[in-house]
Amino acid sequence: MSNIEAIIKEKISLEDLKLKIINGYNITKEEALKLVDSDLEDLCKAADNIRKHFCSNVFDMCSIINAKSGKCSENCKFCAQSAHYDTKCEEYDILDKEKILEQGKSDFDKGVLRYSIVTSGRALYGKEVDEVYNAIETLNKETDGYVCASLGLLDEKGFKKMKEAGLRRVHNNLEASRNFFANVCTTHTYDDKIKAIKAAQKAGMAVCSGGIMGMGESWEDRIDMALELRELGIMSIPVNMLNPIASTPFENITPLTEDDMRRIVAIYRFINPKAFIRLAGGRGLLKDKGRACFISGANAAITGDMLTTAGISIETDKKMAEELGYKIELTED
Repeated sequence: MSNIEAIIKEKISLEDLKLKIINGYNITKEEALKLVDSDLEDLCKAADNIRKHFCSNVFDMCSIINAKSGKCSENCKFCAQSAHYDTKCEEYDILDKEKILEQGKSDFDKGVLRYSIVTSGRALYGKEVDEVYNAIETLNKETDGYVCASLGLLDEKGFKKMKEAGLRRVHNNLEASRNFFANVCTTHTYDDKIKAIKAAQKAGMAVCSGGIMGMGESWEDRIDMALELRELGIMSIPVNMLNPIASTPFENITPLTEDDMRRIVAIYRFINPKAFIRLAGGRGLLKDKGRACFISGANAAITGDMLTTAGISIETDKKMAEELGYKIELTED
């Protein structure tokens, strides 16, 4: 038995640990590893109590638009938009700002409070920078919604320019732990991700960052990523479940179960008690569309369609959140 396996098998008092966290304690990696073998129902109940203490019943709901699709130079093994794999993904350059505005207005009218412009590729280049700048500026002038964007590995100068247009939050997933990252992508590094996140923070913007679960990573990898996110001060953490895409290297991986996802979001709540833990890609594979996770520590969602896969309608998600006793409200980071 390895040292990690031995730690996991050690018993831990969930009640004692929950109370310590509520009183301001940051749990250690060893304590987090012990949660892997704890009783699932007790763990999820404790995580939900932590969520209620720090976040009340606020539910953070956002939507995204695939504003530039396909032809990506990066070789992320999960991604339909990578040019390295023949996925038959739809390809197009930056959408007209009118199209981005039209969907944004529609989503805001339906009750979404955040709307994110997502572009494929390593970063924005040349005229793309101005096109996205103009779209962000237009959204801020013509709507009252909160505008976010996922723009790849921009530098501080690029992020500052986007902030001038009114961008308030940047999304950039770590995707995996430092240890596992090379199994996911080799065309950029984990440190490239960290550098971009810190550049956005230095430019004065909040950052949304998380990863994808079920790519073959270990529990230690999942916990290491959660601890890294805590170290970076991330307050919006997307938890994606791998949706295997045909013709990608990960196409034959068996998706995680509902219980797997419940345990993941519960442990993430123990590690990041004040964060909004956001169910994101892959949620549609769960029979209950994430309902059980939303009483196990998760308290946010990406709603509507994902980038290249179908999602869950805004109306359905609003109804579910309300049935669970949540209030959909905008939170500042």
